[in-house]
Amino acid sequence: MELAVIGSSEFTLGFRLAGVKKVYEVTGEEQVLKVQDVMSDSEVGIRVMHNDDLANLPSQLRYELDESVEPTLVAIGGEGESNLREKIKQAVGVDLWK
Repeated sequence: MELAVIGSSEFTLGFRLAGVKKVYEVTGEEQVLKVQDVMSDSEVGIRVMHNDDLANLPSQLRYELDESVEPTLVAIGGEGESNLREKIKQAVGVDLWK
C-alpha cells in the first residue's frame, strides 16, 4: 500500500522531499476530482490532506472520506489536528493512547 498526498504545492512539498511518490498538487475544484480518483486507487492505503482543504470539500465527499477505513484519510494541520487520534483508532481498531 502506498501513501497519497493531495493539496497545495506548499503542503505537498515536504512529502515530495521525503520520497512520497503519489503527490498531487491541486487546489479548488481540481481537488474534488483528484480526491475521487485517489479514493478508487487500489494501491493507496493512506490519503493525506490539510484540514482546511478537507473542510472545503462537499459534505457528502467528506462523509465518505471520514467513513472509509481503507484507504484511511489523515488530515493534518489547521484546526482539526485532534482527528488524527480518532483516525488511527478507526483504522487500527484500538486506542493506542490508553
